[in-house]
Amino acid sequence: MSQRPSIAAYVVDRAFFLAAGLGAFTIVALVAYILWEIGGQALPAVIKNGPQFLVNTHWNVQNQSFGILPQIWGTLYSSLLALLIGGFVGVTIAIILTQDFLPHQIAVVFRTLIEMLAAIPSVVFGLWGIFVVIPFIRPAADWLHDVAGFIPFFGTSLSGPGMAPAVIVLAIMILPTVAAISQDAISLVPYKVKEAAYGMGTTRWEAILKVIVPTASGGISSSLVLGFGRALGETMALAMLIGNANQISLSLFSPANTLASLLASNFPEAGQIERQALMYAALVLLAITLVVNVIGTLILAWTSRKIVKA
Repeated sequence: MSQRPSIAAYVVDRAFFLAAGLGAFTIVALVAYILWEIGGQALPAVIKNGPQFLVNTHWNVQNQSFGILPQIWGTLYSSLLALLIGGFVGVTIAIILTQDFLPHQIAVVFRTLIEMLAAIPSVVFGLWGIFVVIPFIRPAADWLHDVAGFIPFFGTSLSGPGMAPAVIVLAIMILPTVAAISQDAISLVPYKVKEAAYGMGTTRWEAILKVIVPTASGGISSSLVLGFGRALGETMALAMLIGNANQISLSLFSPANTLASLLASNFPEAGQIERQALMYAALVLLAITLVVNVIGTLILAWTSRKIVKA
């Protein structure tokens, strides 16, 4: 028989409710404070440069000419390429580790190793990219440039840091996020759904690709959005590997730049005017991240409605 909650239970419930509300308010207030601080310091640059700041391709401190179009391009281009690689590999790993392709003991070992990748500092990934990834891919990059140099993707030879090593390292860095959340999403699919798929006569891969993965698509989409957000904000590894060249190119082997690496590279020695421009660039990076998260939320809501209707 149900009973009325005791006074102690009521007090605990109200205290938890108030603590949760206070936590939510604190998060909103913290975000507003960050925007206020950055926006206040960026306001002179916003007034002086206006929208031209977003389309100008030059960053010249002597002439006080600032523009971040190459950095916006590099940020989005590198993040999307890394998401294609890391997202595909991460979801594939999640399927392999949750659908009994490996013995349980071996799956636990692989799961632990993938989670350990998230604990490696960004600067270590950058050093690994410099001393391992770049020398490893340089022969193949030079061969592709010689054979298919007329294709925009291979139009530049890899002589040092560039887009390709940065994308490879960035894909590995977002891999743990995508794999871990995708594993949880796939594991939450009821076993009866899988049994029903087999009962309808599907093969193993048909059940996985046509039933289990679509059912877990909401969680998988969330993992991809979080991985993309991680890629957008990554700083040290990209600053060490991407080349920090203010140019727009489709070539995977040419150097480029990102908003985060621009901030990391220029901020320590920046004067007042350049610091204001860098704060403007930080606002743009925040806006891009916000747009990505909003789009991710819309995708998650759309996939959820689609599953409910199905």
